Amino acid sequence: MMPLRTTDRRRSRQGDRMRVAFVLGLLLAVEFYLQPSMIEPRRGAPDLLVLALLLLAIRRTPGVAALIGFVIGLVIDVLTPARFGAGILAHVLVGWGAAWGRALFFADNLMVNAALFFVGTWMRDMLMLVFSGTPLRDLPAEALVWAPLQSISTAVVGVIVVLVFRDWLAIRIET
Repeated sequence: MMPLRTTDRRRSRQGDRMRVAFVLGLLLAVEFYLQPSMIEPRRGAPDLLVLALLLLAIRRTPGVAALIGFVIGLVIDVLTPARFGAGILAHVLVGWGAAWGRALFFADNLMVNAALFFVGTWMRDMLMLVFSGTPLRDLPAEALVWAPLQSISTAVVGVIVVLVFRDWLAIRIET
């Protein structure tokens, strides 16, 4: 078997980027166009932006993941200007933490991916609540009911995305 030439490797990497971009574009299209018309109210619905952040974070270095989190947080904050800055900080911390945690855990395990999606979404929700100045009387219900519900739904969708697109996302799942 002949080794890949430099141009073949470059084409392969470009193809990998295009496939990942397609999956992320699909998640964004569902998040912004399909999901709002299907799910009312949005509490407990999967957060596909956080899922996209986590999928990218496990493929990148902590600095790049934090930058991606910054961009996603900025988009969230522009859409909800009442708490500007909370989304940026929460997404930067979650992106950085997910990329850093990749070094500690094996991202090739489906249960680890599911736990990453759950914990990442729950942490982002908790950070958003704290940084946005949510009243203390609302924190228990948000922390113990709505955030875990959204985290579970995001983890379920994340596992489905990983199973369907595992070759495109270059995630090896040991069964």
